[in-house]
Amino acid sequence: MAQNNVILITGGCGFIGTSLIDALLQGGCTQPIRVLDSLVTGSPEDLAEVTEFETLTVDQLHTAAKQVVLVQGDIRDITLTEQVAQGVSTIVHLAANTGVGPSVEDPRLDMECNVVGTFNMLEAARKHGVKKFVFASSGAPAGEVEPPIHEELPPHPVSPYGSSKLAGEGYCSSYNKTFGIDTICLRFGNVYGPRSKNKASVVAKFIKQALAGETCAIYGDGSQTRDFIYIFDLIRAIQAAMEAPVGGETFQIATGKERTVGEVAELIAKNLEAHGKSMQITHEAKRLGDVMRNYSDTTKAKTILGWQTQMDINEGIGETIRWFLAR
Repeated sequence: MAQNNVILITGGCGFIGTSLIDALLQGGCTQPIRVLDSLVTGSPEDLAEVTEFETLTVDQLHTAAKQVVLVQGDIRDITLTEQVAQGVSTIVHLAANTGVGPSVEDPRLDMECNVVGTFNMLEAARKHGVKKFVFASSGAPAGEVEPPIHEELPPHPVSPYGSSKLAGEGYCSSYNKTFGIDTICLRFGNVYGPRSKNKASVVAKFIKQALAGETCAIYGDGSQTRDFIYIFDLIRAIQAAMEAPVGGETFQIATGKERTVGEVAELIAKNLEAHGKSMQITHEAKRLGDVMRNYSDTTKAKTILGWQTQMDINEGIGETIRWFLAR
């Protein structure tokens, strides 16, 4: 195996990770792909849906016979993260404690995964001469600001999740400026689409609950807004970031369209109705740490990465529902 040719994807068994691996392989990628995953959310079965792979320990990596290799492990493990980065040219760092809710429930776990874990991966990249580091961030670092969110806004995170992602962005910036690693931070909008069965965010959660005959709870009156991005648009942004000759930059990766949670719930209900399924909606108290308005200005990503979204939300929700029904 050629030295420093491996693509390392942390959290590669998850929704975004498996979708990225599928896109890379479908696009003719010949580089070895190494997945590091704790298997807390994603599973080997999820990875098996998109590719053949072999499961190895870090000590066995030199014996790899397949293009895709899975290493089970945690990004909080310093020894492991350093070993798994050997021979790597690009790290796509997706592994994280995700979401506002879990960060409010356990702020320390959120910090350990998202701050210490990201630091460990950057240190591993520095020690092994990894050239490119793509970091999955979020709109959460911006906090309660007047949208659209753009990259130059002073960050004021509301939730511990926003703070931990902001710390990750800060470390990416310093590892670019001080150590010359081409770090790119991608602030993902609310991602939805096929393969999102383990996601707890609104689109996947409502579809799963409706199909199971459960009531879908909206926190607050449903007037809170988010920027919903289809998975394959997001994957194209990650691929553009992997190839872009830029470092030390942060990009908003979303649609630039503001939609209320109530409006999206209605779109899901309408699409489900077309398949003879119904959806019951109820309202619960607003959650701690949630911001009221959130959507992005994606001009920078369009200008520098040459990227913009293509999928219409109604069509995207239809595709997502068809995927869940097919399962």
